[in-house]
Amino acid sequence: MRLASLAAVAAAVSLSGMAPFTCAHAADALGEHTATVAFTLSAADLGAGMSWGKGVLTFEGHDYPFRIRGGSGAAIGFSKTHAIGTVYNLYRIQDIEGTYWSVQGEATVGAGKGGAVMENNNGIYIKFTSRSSGARLAFSVERLTISLTPDAKTASAAATPAITPASHE
Repeated sequence: MRLASLAAVAAAVSLSGMAPFTCAHAADALGEHTATVAFTLSAADLGAGMSWGKGVLTFEGHDYPFRIRGGSGAAIGFSKTHAIGTVYNLYRIQDIEGTYWSVQGEATVGAGKGGAVMENNNGIYIKFTSRSSGARLAFSVERLTISLTPDAKTASAAATPAITPASHE
């Protein structure tokens, strides 16, 4: 009974004028906003599937191109997704690289919209919104690996030293 009461209070608060207040804290839970991303991702699935694409990370005033490769399960179809998002907790450019995990759902017939939060083993979160086109039905765990292009790695070696969490205190 107590759980039902808490759920009712939470629903009432979220539907009241206090909703913007509660939403502001959701972004803070991911950490410090340190960069932005824009990427394009294509996916082809028949049960299990493959995803591939490219994007640009904007970090400390510099643009770093990257590639995305990965896969998913429990999906069928093909779609192309364009996404923009926010990166949290990135203090060293090399920490953007790695495998990101998320649970995603997609139902695209012609065009669709979506979003997700992905996390890698370095504690980096990417929260993005997307628009997609194609014909795809998916609800699965998505595994995407981001790797900086060779040009980006060269540029990051020449860039200024990265910020640290302590430098913002």
